[in-house]
Amino acid sequence: MICAIYRSSKKAGMYLYVPKKDDFSQVPDQLMQMFGKPVVVMMINLATRSLALVDTDKVKQSLVDDGYFLQLPPPVENELEKHKKRNKQGGTPTE
Repeated sequence: MICAIYRSSKKAGMYLYVPKKDDFSQVPDQLMQMFGKPVVVMMINLATRSLALVDTDKVKQSLVDDGYFLQLPPPVENELEKHKKRNKQGGTPTE
């Protein structure tokens, strides 16, 4: 299964997969407005390659069922909370 992958011009780390290059007919209008102008990244054969950040089978199933797959950026980690948690675990007083 070949698909086209596009990155969002509005949201960093957001990618849209569609089964045919430049065919966004199955993508809801609201999503396209939020996504911005799609910037082509690559064409990929999902039958022969795996994806780094998403489950390839989930992408394939979404392409069949919905006509597109939206990859969201990973959640931003709160560095302050991580620091506080490390300090608590290490026994360092926080006050």
